[in-house]
Amino acid sequence: MAVTDEAITKIKDMIVRGELGPGDKLPREADLAERLGLSRNSLREAVKALSLIHVLDVRQGDGTYVTSLEPSLLMGAMEFVVDFHRDHTVLEFLEVRRVLEPAATSMASLRMSEEDIAGLRTHLDAVPEEPSVEELVKSDLEFHRLVARGSGNQVLCSLLDSLSGPTQRARVWRGMTQSNAVDRTIAEHRAIVDAIASRQPDVARAAATVHIAGVEEWLRTSLAPEDTARPGLA
Repeated sequence: MAVTDEAITKIKDMIVRGELGPGDKLPREADLAERLGLSRNSLREAVKALSLIHVLDVRQGDGTYVTSLEPSLLMGAMEFVVDFHRDHTVLEFLEVRRVLEPAATSMASLRMSEEDIAGLRTHLDAVPEEPSVEELVKSDLEFHRLVARGSGNQVLCSLLDSLSGPTQRARVWRGMTQSNAVDRTIAEHRAIVDAIASRQPDVARAAATVHIAGVEEWLRTSLAPEDTARPGLA
């Protein structure tokens, strides 16, 4: 194991064991290095790496602290990695969405408040009668974010947020090339809200599955068989 990796592991273990918790300040560099049996150099590199993925917060002139460790904060690192995806993997991101979003929608049908459900309906009602592709995609992203948040599961919500970027261009492309994309998207969104409002998790799951699978199937058939293995098309 590389020296820096060992240092990262040792700091992580301190957090996992509860020796350091969210918001706690790390001991002085010299003291912590001695305690963990590390050189100050390797400890510095470990702190730098853990600050990049939002586990530690280095405050100049104050010290280094463990962050809140909230899922939304930690998932930011995953979102950073996801941004480097190659275009031909968009279908794989859609496959993951097809697994996770129906689960989030099912949970939302049991956990969303009546006020939040009314907010979903208000959001859909605010979409212009003839929205531009940009307006439709913006509304679509926000709709799915609200549903994910309604699941009450921060980890699931953060995961879905991180998957939104890679599929955004597919949404735009669909809006530009599929003649009924606007009507179909809005109708499917309303079906999802109705299922959530009826407090029927299985129906909500099915409605979300149909919606995501429709986008996935459209993308599959839009790509020529010989081009599906090549980047630059999605």
